[in-house]
Amino acid sequence: MILHDYDYEIYASLREEAQDKLKITYVADRYGNYIPDIENITSAQEEWLLKKVEEARKIKVNVSSLPPYLSIPERIWHYTFWIICGAVLFFLIFPLLVIIPLSFNEVPFFTFTKKMLAFDPDGYSLQWYNDFFTSLNWQGAVRNSVFIAFFATIISTFLGTLASLGLSRPHMPYRTLIMSLLISPMIVPLIISAAGMFFFYSRIGLQGTHLGVILAHAALGTPFVVITVTATLTGFDNNLIRASQSLGAPPTTTFFKVIVPLITPGVISGALFAFVTSFDEVVVVLFVGSYKQRTIPWQMFSGIREQISPTILSAATLLILITIGMLTTLELLRRRTERLRGVTPS
Repeated sequence: MILHDYDYEIYASLREEAQDKLKITYVADRYGNYIPDIENITSAQEEWLLKKVEEARKIKVNVSSLPPYLSIPERIWHYTFWIICGAVLFFLIFPLLVIIPLSFNEVPFFTFTKKMLAFDPDGYSLQWYNDFFTSLNWQGAVRNSVFIAFFATIISTFLGTLASLGLSRPHMPYRTLIMSLLISPMIVPLIISAAGMFFFYSRIGLQGTHLGVILAHAALGTPFVVITVTATLTGFDNNLIRASQSLGAPPTTTFFKVIVPLITPGVISGALFAFVTSFDEVVVVLFVGSYKQRTIPWQMFSGIREQISPTILSAATLLILITIGMLTTLELLRRRTERLRGVTPS
């Protein structure tokens, strides 16, 4: 008996006890002797099926094996596809792999020294991380980034969630047009949005203020909240709202006790996207901000132009770690959302 990768994917998703009949039916269908009435099989047939299942459990999976029915061009494309994916991942990840070790450089240069290449402990140092955490310029940039991103996230999460709830209603007029307007900050080139905000803020006195930067970043983060919360509401069962109303619950209770717990993973995911968008944004803050609103990306951009220092690499490494942590959180929230909707997490 020959089993392939897709066979084991099905077996891995089956429980040992609860779905034995489904397992038996699948093996029978996959390897012949299909028995339509699984409830009334004979003892000999059941013994044959269980023997197939036990053989399947004992076989060691060869992940690299391909289905035997693939033609030669399909096999070539399979390996070519993996090569292309590997090349793209290498192109995206390799710069990060270079930045991290360079942030521990002993000398103030953006190059690998002989001691570093020889893995000599004397060639590595934490001085640039110490400079990041002790420098007044960098600490001011950190405080500004956290302050601006925090309040921009609150505003964008509030507005995006309300917009998603309105767009999820079945008879919402002009839904497509409103959705297009809400996600337009993701489509319009950032330099155009920044220039427009600069001229608008200059007229109303918000240019060069924390409030102006917060509102600008909130506008950029709202589309991410709208998209994630709207996707969460796609599988929402409106019968839950009707059931709550039929039991006499007021709209406020229905919202906080029924709707909010189910859309919370999507709201948190959108908030994290909005926070990262604000925390990493540099173009808009260069236009609408001033030195008092100097953020980490602005400090890094200025450092590259004015004073090249490996402290920039240490800041970049910390941002990479923060991003990895947030992506991990998003993945956990995604799995929780799928479990709430009755979908097996992939």
